[in-house]
Amino acid sequence: MSALTVDRLTAADRETWQWLFAGYNEFYGRTMPAEFFDRCWAEFSAAERMHALGAKVDGSLVGIAHFLTHASTTSADVCYLQDLFTAPDARGRGVARALIAAVTDWATANDCSRVYWATQESNTAARRLYDQVAENRGFILYSIQLP
Repeated sequence: MSALTVDRLTAADRETWQWLFAGYNEFYGRTMPAEFFDRCWAEFSAAERMHALGAKVDGSLVGIAHFLTHASTTSADVCYLQDLFTAPDARGRGVARALIAAVTDWATANDCSRVYWATQESNTAARRLYDQVAENRGFILYSIQLP
């Protein structure tokens, strides 16, 4: 069996991280400019406002999770798992489940009251996992794009 590990990203992960993050954005129909990746990488490296973890199988980066915390009016701070992506050839091997567990562990250690995320209703493959590891509380997400 292959060794699966999850940890903070390092400088050596930068190129593969960008490839994975580009794949994530492609899935949602977005193409991002190079400076977007540079800004995100700088934020993740600082690990103050935004955080990133990487999943590796036998030492190769195959999955990423990006998350942040924010205040809540009804509880202690909460952790928002903003981006979760596994390389297509590594899917079905526990990578996303391990990343969710690692974010949950991080949030617990940082006194968050919960971890939450959103996905498209049509993302049935991901939702099969999400339905196993989390509660769908029936909320519908609305968004206003600003100029």
